[in-house]
Amino acid sequence: MAPARGSFAAGRARHDVPHAAHDVPHAAHDVPHAAHDLPHAAHTGTGPAHAVTGTGTGASRLSPYGAGLSHEAVRRVPQKRGGAGRVGLSHIVVAVGWTAATGHSGRRGDGRGGMATIGDVARQAGVSPSTVSYVLSGKRTISEVTRQRVLAAIEVLGYHPHAGARALASNRSNVIALIMPLYTGLYVPVLMQFVTSVVTAARRFDHDVLLLTQDEGEQGIERVAASSLADALIVMDVELHDRRLPRLRTLGRPSVLIGFPADAAGLTCIDLDFTAAGAACVEHLADLGHRCVALVGSPPEVYERELGFASRTAAGFDEALRRRGLRGTTVPCEPTPDAVLETVTGLLRAHPDLTGVVVHNEPTVPPLLDAFAALGRRVPRDVSVVAICPDDLAERGKPRLTSVSIPAEEVGRRAVELLMAQLDGGAVPEATLLPPALTVRDSAAAARNTRSGPRRR
Repeated sequence: MAPARGSFAAGRARHDVPHAAHDVPHAAHDVPHAAHDLPHAAHTGTGPAHAVTGTGTGASRLSPYGAGLSHEAVRRVPQKRGGAGRVGLSHIVVAVGWTAATGHSGRRGDGRGGMATIGDVARQAGVSPSTVSYVLSGKRTISEVTRQRVLAAIEVLGYHPHAGARALASNRSNVIALIMPLYTGLYVPVLMQFVTSVVTAARRFDHDVLLLTQDEGEQGIERVAASSLADALIVMDVELHDRRLPRLRTLGRPSVLIGFPADAAGLTCIDLDFTAAGAACVEHLADLGHRCVALVGSPPEVYERELGFASRTAAGFDEALRRRGLRGTTVPCEPTPDAVLETVTGLLRAHPDLTGVVVHNEPTVPPLLDAFAALGRRVPRDVSVVAICPDDLAERGKPRLTSVSIPAEEVGRRAVELLMAQLDGGAVPEATLLPPALTVRDSAAAARNTRSGPRRR
């Protein structure tokens, strides 16, 4: 049977995702649960380690200086939609100022109260303020004994350098811009796993993250670069023919793409090898004796936009079908129970001998299993299911899903490491593809009415 994948009508109705904006604060563990928590956290100094602040319309900054914000610095701003099928998360919280002290964050150790300054550290360590500055910047060699004394004073006083002063002195903002437009059809919980990983890794390098969630294209990149808001960029949501690529190639600032365009020359890209992932799922089902399989793919708009991960998964699936001599089809699917039931019903009607399904559409996984049960098909006795999804989702399935994992933590961490290497002037590979890892669980079994059982791999 010929693959059913192809072009999809651009005018197809989109489903609004009103809950996506509310899911984000709960998904990223370092982000406060609601904007109204921020003023109290900043005022008391007891809030989370990474406060959400802003540097202008269309941006939210994940910063470790939450306790340094004044109570009046944070205000609520109504959420705004950026267009059809799009959620403007960037407009939830805007911070309008930092506490304007030079070098502060901890409390004085002299009983006078207030925030510790570089002068307090110098007095505590018995050195000059310039020596403290050199220890922090590394611009001059300081004896190890003196360095340790300064570091001990910093620890005692809880001192943090003032971000603005540090940026002026070093000509670096110590900020990474993470560009992540949000569209319907993208699974927010997985996206937030990437965001959390980037933020966590960036903090290990003493960098903050500027989160851009509004779809501004190359204009957004230009604005960040021209205003020196960030030293470098990580770009997600990469399309095969992404209109931002020409500007990224000439930006003069380091950048890393999480995802691969059709032409990655002159760019630094990292991602799961989705072509190999799609193929691995087919290979596993073929080894179990399945001869007719289907890929339940992403929503139609994801294919319309030619997002790289979806296109490459389908390409790997098709290539493996041909290599193993299997029959199969790819169908897009909206992430609603009714749409999933309609998709499964249509597949079984068109292909009554279907015994294997690969699903690469995380929110459809639970309703897909429900749909097969409703239609009298038991998993894995009558139909085997293999997913490309996070391990936690696979483990929650009933039955537990055999799956290729989405390595969000590793991809985010390594993207930051590549960016830091570029900032330090080091050479980095242009392409980093992480090999897929398939974990066998309970949702795939030998095809019925076949003589050959599963082969060991």
